[in-house]
Amino acid sequence: MLLIDLVFFLLELCALAAFCYWGFKLPGAAQWVRIAAGVGTPALVAVLWGTFVAPKASMPVSSLMRFAIQLVIFGTAAAALYDTGRHKLGTIFMLIAVVELVLSYSLKAKRKIR
Repeated sequence: MLLIDLVFFLLELCALAAFCYWGFKLPGAAQWVRIAAGVGTPALVAVLWGTFVAPKASMPVSSLMRFAIQLVIFGTAAAALYDTGRHKLGTIFMLIAVVELVLSYSLKAKRKIR
């Protein structure tokens, strides 16, 4: 389970990096908008993650809602990579995220059954 948790944490960091990269690469935006998006988007996502998804979340949600939030955040991060022209990277990120989410939740469900 430790390996799955480690991969999950790395995915979280990669998602924040993807949002940061997307923000700084906004096409046609003024420099101040790119800076604000590059710093603000990952900060907003980190606050949402810490509030609802993190192990010590201040407002924990049900497992199904947590899964949905994680899927939306990872999917949006993949879309951000895709939007910046990093199509293969976005696809690979999303595939790894989906496999990780399925493994994580299925293993947690098996542990609860036992």
